[in-house]
Amino acid sequence: MDTQVTTKFKILKLADEVFEAIADPEKMSNYWFSSGTGRVEQGKTITWRYDEYNAEVVIHVLEIKGNQKIRFSWGGVGEETVVTITLHELDDKSTMIEVNESGLKEDDPEIVNKMIGQKEGWVYVLTCLKCYLENGVNNLRASLIH
Repeated sequence: MDTQVTTKFKILKLADEVFEAIADPEKMSNYWFSSGTGRVEQGKTITWRYDEYNAEVVIHVLEIKGNQKIRFSWGGVGEETVVTITLHELDDKSTMIEVNESGLKEDDPEIVNKMIGQKEGWVYVLTCLKCYLENGVNNLRASLIH
């Protein structure tokens, strides 16, 4: 069973601007996590905080490739997954962003629910990112209710 989750969106901004919205914790706080302990850079370990849920997650940045790719791992011991965010500039005004999360355990009895939850989360994050970058909307963060 393929347990990867992939989500793709077209954003009407250049790859540099999309990349910065992910890498810069101040910009990220406008659409995703409320804060981060540092800029997303290869080799760094960063804590992202969600004040609204009194939660935080530690990410380990595995790879950065210019404004084209961010790869990090996150999750608890035994449940760590790898997220690869790839940016493909389509033309002089738009970028296709693809998020792939891999490493979900096939033998987990909750695998289907976890895959649906991760897919739902990534669709929501990319929707908020698109709204933020294209229209300046910065009040959607933490509005998804389970």
